[in-house]
Amino acid sequence: MFSFSEKSAKRLKTCHKDLQKLFAEVAKTYDCTVIEGHRDEATQDRYFQQGQSKLQWPNSKHNSSPSVAVDVAPCVGGKISFDDRQCAAFGGYVKGVAQQLGIKIRWGGDWDGDNDINDQSFNDLVHFELR
Repeated sequence: MFSFSEKSAKRLKTCHKDLQKLFAEVAKTYDCTVIEGHRDEATQDRYFQQGQSKLQWPNSKHNSSPSVAVDVAPCVGGKISFDDRQCAAFGGYVKGVAQQLGIKIRWGGDWDGDNDINDQSFNDLVHFELR
């Protein structure tokens, strides 16, 4: 069983209770770290200008309070991994746990939810949001 660091737990607390429930369950069996929950206006606009987000403030699901989006990355061997294959495996795992819990999510590696991860024009493999 894994547990979140203090920093990850604090970030997750900025998120909707369903995301908190989902990732508390995921973290029981899959080591991961919360990168970001809620985003303020300056951060969102900076990400937009840098091309890290397609949306300006207040249109991202990260901008609501509580946030209905969260960025979570898998940890492999105790280190954060942004490897596409590791993130895809993690994304599938999270989707499965969400389905078991009855929580409807959308993953940034399969925006249209068709289970084809090769038809995306913008990948955000650490992004999960409530639908």
